[in-house]
Amino acid sequence: MSVAEADLAVVKAQLGRVPRGTLAIAARCACGNPTVVTTAPRLPDGTPFPTMYYLTHPGAVAAASTLEAIGTMRELQELLGEDEDLAAAYRAAHEQYLAERYAIDDVPEIHGISAGGMPDRVKCLHALVGHSLAVGPGVNPVGDRALEMMADTWRPDRCACDAPRSE
Repeated sequence: MSVAEADLAVVKAQLGRVPRGTLAIAARCACGNPTVVTTAPRLPDGTPFPTMYYLTHPGAVAAASTLEAIGTMRELQELLGEDEDLAAAYRAAHEQYLAERYAIDDVPEIHGISAGGMPDRVKCLHALVGHSLAVGPGVNPVGDRALEMMADTWRPDRCACDAPRSE
């Protein structure tokens, strides 16, 4: 895996800091800018990092933050407790996430830990949306639902970039 310098420059502008441990661009905006990066399970300084798919696009980050601020995580958590099929699909998303991360590296300190609260909790919509964008629809049902809920403010098929464009 490698990342073009132009993409790293855009991610730096999106985050307002130098990105750490970026291995690849996992999803892109309609214009081609990075939206989600694949981050190493162990950062260059040795820190274990369970969030393999990191949401970077400012519009997506803002939309996920808004959903969190209005209590959407609690609502989705309740749905997990009520809908056995949703809960089973969420557990499967957790296993898929781990398998992809283990293919990069199995870091003992975070073994069995995915991101976003999977497999039993809804803890971080940013991580769940990032996972859905990286792997596509139908894998992470909670990330997919969050993407549907934010469609009025941000969508992956419509550019809303303020950062410089990737080349």
